Amino acid sequence: MMIISKVNLLRLLGAAVCLLLLLNFVGFRTSADGDGASIRIRRVHKYAHIYNRNSTGSGLPAAPLAPSAVLNQEQGVRNSTPTVSVIALTNFTSIPQDLSTLKPNPNAAALVLNCTDPDPRDGGPITPNTTLESLDIIEAQLGPLLHPGGAYQPEDCLAKHHVAIVVPFRDRYAHLSVFLRNIHPFLMKQRIAYRIFIVEQTNGKPFNRAAMMNIGYLEALKLYQWDCFIFHDVDLLPLDDRNLYNCPRQPRHMSVAIDTLNFKLPYRTIFGGVSAMTRQHFQAVNGFSNSFFGWGGEDDDMSNRLKHANLFISRYPINIARYMMLKHQKEKANPKRFENLQNGMGKIEMDGINSIKYSIYSIKEFSTFTWYLAELKNSDKKS
Repeated sequence: MMIISKVNLLRLLGAAVCLLLLLNFVGFRTSADGDGASIRIRRVHKYAHIYNRNSTGSGLPAAPLAPSAVLNQEQGVRNSTPTVSVIALTNFTSIPQDLSTLKPNPNAAALVLNCTDPDPRDGGPITPNTTLESLDIIEAQLGPLLHPGGAYQPEDCLAKHHVAIVVPFRDRYAHLSVFLRNIHPFLMKQRIAYRIFIVEQTNGKPFNRAAMMNIGYLEALKLYQWDCFIFHDVDLLPLDDRNLYNCPRQPRHMSVAIDTLNFKLPYRTIFGGVSAMTRQHFQAVNGFSNSFFGWGGEDDDMSNRLKHANLFISRYPINIARYMMLKHQKEKANPKRFENLQNGMGKIEMDGINSIKYSIYSIKEFSTFTWYLAELKNSDKKS
């Protein structure tokens, strides 16, 4: 009788495990009363299927940092059909598959070693160069050190982190030259492979920072399957080279302490300014909401999305994650940002990288960055 009871007990335990797995799959949530403890099994949403929407291939191109021949000249492309994107970069055969072939390397034999992260004992506070120079001068200074399109990779080792730097942009050309002059030398020291994408919104609608970052994410993935993405405001300059722009285990808020905010964190859940996420993090939350036209709200909405997906915001210490903000006029606030925030949790599955509609009017490679001019097709009437 005892043997039968043990068998039955094992069967019951097996059934319970299967039930828990089933509940986790369907996103079931339960909560317990009493002492306030709760058990939540949250669904993590995946949207990887969107990447093949405009492609006949089996997946993302296994392309390194070298630019596609399609981007060697400015393109004017319009598409009246609302799709996730309107540029189909198909000429991937021109992109070398071996990172070491991008540029003659006298130390090619040494590339069997992976790059290591910089030793924090060798770093510390830095002073940005905020002298205003034309983009032509910045290009002449930094261009010889970079691959076309603002791409870079270490010469003496294989980079462990492949990072797309996405900058949402409109009209701040003076800030752009200062940003590029400082960010490239800063990143080159970190022994990562990276490329800078400037995504500029056309005129006609209030600026939608979140949508430009979604577009940058989708367009960058057409060139290379980046490990992680850093979304970076153009007016923020890092002040410590121990602030590593690599791939975080959890989403990382980079701009913890900003000079104009007295180097203090405004509130615990903030995720604006500069933030880092892996490709998997970004897919899990369906990217940013496209509903925030005008200043404010989109970063707090992303913070809510991360929490919903059982991710948490990580940060470097406040003495390392320090930034200078370049001076600019205050942007017009989004009058409906609080309403959008309140309703945002119910729109995660339908508002993000799977629903964005846009047209790319121009793509151009400069020496220090890749530039996209994008028109957002999503309506701002409901934002």
